[in-house]
Amino acid sequence: MKKILLCLSVIFFAACGVDMPKSTPTSYETVTVEKSNIVFPVKFSAKMKGQHDVTIQPQVSGQLMQICVREGQMVKKGDVLFVIDSRNAQLELEAAQANLLAAQATESSAQLEYEGNKNLLEKGIISKFMLENSKNAYDRAKAATSQAKAAADRARVNLGFCTITSPVTGYIGSIDITQGTQVGPGTYLTMVSGNAKMNAEFSINESFLEGRIVSGTNDKTLRDFPDVTFVMKNGNEYPLKGRITSVSGAVDRITGSIACKATFPNPDGVLYSGIQGTIVIPFDVEDVMVIPQVAVVRLQDKSFVYKVQPDSTATAVTITAEASGNGKDVVVTSGLQVGDEIVTVGANNVQEGQQVIF
Repeated sequence: MKKILLCLSVIFFAACGVDMPKSTPTSYETVTVEKSNIVFPVKFSAKMKGQHDVTIQPQVSGQLMQICVREGQMVKKGDVLFVIDSRNAQLELEAAQANLLAAQATESSAQLEYEGNKNLLEKGIISKFMLENSKNAYDRAKAATSQAKAAADRARVNLGFCTITSPVTGYIGSIDITQGTQVGPGTYLTMVSGNAKMNAEFSINESFLEGRIVSGTNDKTLRDFPDVTFVMKNGNEYPLKGRITSVSGAVDRITGSIACKATFPNPDGVLYSGIQGTIVIPFDVEDVMVIPQVAVVRLQDKSFVYKVQPDSTATAVTITAEASGNGKDVVVTSGLQVGDEIVTVGANNVQEGQQVIF
């Protein structure tokens, strides 16, 4: 930076006999435009989701007898959430077990008959045909026993389904159903959000990725991403950094974007499923023109800077620029060239064509 004194003088007619007042210099600073490398934070809207969010639905039909949890409650894997009327399931299990006992008895009788016929055949008392018939009867009895056992196992599983437990450790979501309601497969009971780790889901425009990274989920691609930050809607920054863990290999045909996920540790349970915010990804950007934000004068929808001409006058030049994210600088994409000298501090006070005194 170097100081420039801009002399503002008012000329009075000598004939009036009035002495010319001394110039009142105003201090400005200038900078020569150069290219440099910066870290450019790029922001994307995101929504949090537990890495192990599980929808809880019944596997069997029946009356909801108990709701054992409340909304927002912390539960561990295996904790009982809901209890469905199990009386029918219990009766079905008892009937299946009785059928299994009958099938086993039939199988045992068929086996004895088959074993006895083998001895009789050896003694020539019966024909081979009768032996084969007894063998077939024994095989059918064994198959019937297997079917009865499967039915009993299925009835036992269905009885177990009457007690619904949590498949993961996490927090209970909303419960919009009441005790006594008839429920069945497909009935939504609640959601358990396993939030030890949280995924921030967001989308990146396809054009943004070109030249920066290659989409995919291979280890090298994911390692190329820097650590990312999650900023909540109230502006607070989540203190723990996240990592990009998933980049879809397909572009959405409707939106033209690529789905991504960033995973954040959540040891204190601060993050919840459904909260929205902003993912900030710091990208290294090379060889760009960076100027101080104070040099930019904004008028309506236009931005311009005052460029110092060879004759030391200041001329307004329209530029296009993007915020650098650090709150101090902007990245100029058009309107200036390397080597241009522009006014920085005091730019808002400069007038077009003013003489600059070095």
